[in-house]
Amino acid sequence: MVKTKGPPKKKQQRGVDFKKIKRKIGRKLPPPKNVTNTEIKSKAIILPEQSVASEKAGLAVSRKGLTLKELLQQTSHHNSKVRKDALTGIRDIFLKHPTELRLHKLAVIEKLRERISDDDKLVRETLYQLLKAVIFPSCREDSQGPFVSLMMAYIFNAMTHLAIDVRLMAFKFFDLVVQHYPSSFSTHAEKIFQNYEDILQKNQFYLQDKGKLKTALAGLVHCLLLLPSIKEDHGSSRETDVAAQGILHAFEPEAPKDPAGFSVIHKKLKDLMPVLVSCFQDFIRLAHTMTQLDPQSFDCMLSILKCIDLVVKFFADGISDCQQELQVSMPSYEGLAATIQGQTIMPSFLKKLFDLFPLNLTYHLSGKDDDKYFILNILITEIFLRSIDWQCTPVALLENFLEFFTTALSEEVCSGTQIGKVLHEKHILSLIPFIPKLVLQVPGYWKSRTLQAFTKIFRSCNLESSVKWACLSAIEEMLFPGQGLKYLDARDQEVLDYQIAWIRELPLLLIMLGNKNPLHSRSVLSLLLRLGQCAVSNTLFAREYDNMQYSLAEFYCTCMDERNVSYGPFVNLDRGSQELSICCLYYFSVVDSLLLKSLAWSCLYDDLEPSVMFRIIEVLHSAYKVGHIQIADLISFFITLLSCFKVNDKGCPILESDEISNRGSFRSVTTVVCSCLLQMGDDFLVFQMLETVVVDQIFQPQRPGLDNICALFRVLVALDCRPTRLSQQSILTLSNFLPGYLIDVVTCFPESDDQAPAPVPRSTSHYYFLPCYFLFYRSDKLLNLVLDRMGSLVTEKKSSLSSCVPDHSSWINPIVSVVLLMHKDVKIRRVLSSCKAEIQLILDNILVVQSSEEINMTIEERHNIQSAVDRLKALVRTFSKRG
Repeated sequence: MVKTKGPPKKKQQRGVDFKKIKRKIGRKLPPPKNVTNTEIKSKAIILPEQSVASEKAGLAVSRKGLTLKELLQQTSHHNSKVRKDALTGIRDIFLKHPTELRLHKLAVIEKLRERISDDDKLVRETLYQLLKAVIFPSCREDSQGPFVSLMMAYIFNAMTHLAIDVRLMAFKFFDLVVQHYPSSFSTHAEKIFQNYEDILQKNQFYLQDKGKLKTALAGLVHCLLLLPSIKEDHGSSRETDVAAQGILHAFEPEAPKDPAGFSVIHKKLKDLMPVLVSCFQDFIRLAHTMTQLDPQSFDCMLSILKCIDLVVKFFADGISDCQQELQVSMPSYEGLAATIQGQTIMPSFLKKLFDLFPLNLTYHLSGKDDDKYFILNILITEIFLRSIDWQCTPVALLENFLEFFTTALSEEVCSGTQIGKVLHEKHILSLIPFIPKLVLQVPGYWKSRTLQAFTKIFRSCNLESSVKWACLSAIEEMLFPGQGLKYLDARDQEVLDYQIAWIRELPLLLIMLGNKNPLHSRSVLSLLLRLGQCAVSNTLFAREYDNMQYSLAEFYCTCMDERNVSYGPFVNLDRGSQELSICCLYYFSVVDSLLLKSLAWSCLYDDLEPSVMFRIIEVLHSAYKVGHIQIADLISFFITLLSCFKVNDKGCPILESDEISNRGSFRSVTTVVCSCLLQMGDDFLVFQMLETVVVDQIFQPQRPGLDNICALFRVLVALDCRPTRLSQQSILTLSNFLPGYLIDVVTCFPESDDQAPAPVPRSTSHYYFLPCYFLFYRSDKLLNLVLDRMGSLVTEKKSSLSSCVPDHSSWINPIVSVVLLMHKDVKIRRVLSSCKAEIQLILDNILVVQSSEEINMTIEERHNIQSAVDRLKALVRTFSKRG
């Protein structure tokens, strides 16, 4: 049976996970429903100031607005231009704000030292200029310990850099450090010399870049100039530096604690010397390939020779100063140290240098090249003379150098061509100090040539030339050898002739110098003084020294005429030079009267210090005591001094304390002269010699001043006694002179204040009267004659004895004043009591003048005469009462 189909079942609908949507091509797709909206909507925010600007407010910034911290960070930038600009910005900040450097110097150095090995040349040069011009000068006074240590580690690192430019620049940085901190050299000497040795051995580099090698060699020269002396203590501690290093955070010392010892320096110098000689040989070979020596090669060769010379000088000074200390303190080395015997330090490698001498090329040289090779030959000659062994040096080599030495002194190069005199004198200056030792060692022929050339150049050089004074030092060493040198052979007549020639040049040289160069004048005077001191034991020197005084007279005073005096250089020299020249006077075995006269006139120079005059008197008196001056000559010197001295007063003197007057000094001179005369021997004999001289001096046609006359009277009084030693002729002569002198005194120094232009103390006039009082007290006859002469003056129409009394009636009052002043002195008052007749005669003569009708007098003149009469009558009455 067929089954019937049931009704169809409906399909169950299911959900669709991804509904595929058909899109038509070309239509824009709508955004997905789950897309994130990235649009940002914001509002403007207004701030009162920028945050970057607020951070830099109050900070020091460069021209580009960068702070020191930012610039230090940029010094490590990968771009070289940025690094260079950063260094320039740091310079700007330090110049505008110096306090920034003082506050951050160690931090700055710690950062900047990294640029010492910078690959870029401009960066290194900029750093060098920054250190040289700004940082080092500002930090010189600060503690150098940490400062130098921070630099040295990076400098030594740069010295071993692969790039030759960096290595050579490192030596320039080190030289800068040493210039500002010289003591840093001894601490790092060992490493420095080792690095110099390494760089000089790389000739393939330095022959290509001579400019940088020149800079490095200049640094080596500077280091060698700082080599410690043998006499110095090489073990100086660095406690100060070590203490200063503690201020750095986590600082570790990069240099050895102890400085390089002497033995280490010695070993390094021994290793350096062959390298320097080899380097010089390389340059010589290079020069032979040139038609003209270029400046850079010449500078390098010159620096190398200077280095060799300094090393040789270091050892030579050590040998001559303390050879025994060297042998104890230095271990034995091969090479240089092994040859230190006697006075030689010439090792084998120096002979290689000397074999090149004299330097000259086969090509035709220009004038400039001649000069360059002359300079190099001079340096090699210095090295040879420092290191020479006079016993072992080959004769041919020695004569080769001596030939150049003698021709160089005569302005000729080894080729025989003439060079400029200025260049010649500049470079032979270093050869002059070797002449004293050379003259002692060389054979007769070369000694003669050397002395001849030396004497010629000494005479021909200008006073301004340094060679002149180097020759003077050499002359002093040859005349008076120092320690370790012998005197020249006194039996060698040729040597003696040259010594005499040098000595005779000294006074002329002193006069030509004048007062233009006090230091050079002092040098000549010092040599003259040594010559005088040694003349006692050397007959030859004594004779020449005595003959020298005739030339020296011009040094003190060139003209002896009172009206036309021309003073020499002596009066204008400094006090030290004047003292030397005065001391020289003592050593003349016989001082000539011409020199004494010259000295007397130089003492009369207005601006000469009184102490200089007193010193001259002291030295001359000492020379007299030992028999170097005749008594008559010394008395003549004293009388000239006292009679010609000019007191600075216009007309009659007024005040003793006048600021413009030199009267006080002259009175001191008078006292000193009197003291010297009292010590010259028997007073009676000295007085006899002095009496006539003084009296003649007083009665010269040109009458001396009051001060001079008073001084001469005081000299007589100092040697006189009671009864007087004056001769009858001298008493008569003085009796005619004394009235006028006494009248002048009372006229210039009135007794009462109303007659004086200014107040004058009584002691002033008393000073001038005092020597006359002594003469009157010791000679009654002289007093009587003087009073008689005063009495006769009253009636004379004209008096020639007084210079201060203008007319007839005007000297009556002074005469009375003189008598009254004499009466006030206790001792003279007793003597005057026996002179009543003479005083009465004066009074009578005054009365005759007063009553005379022939004389026309004014009322004032008659009043003055009457006043004088009254005063004198009162004095006469006192005598009557006593009688």
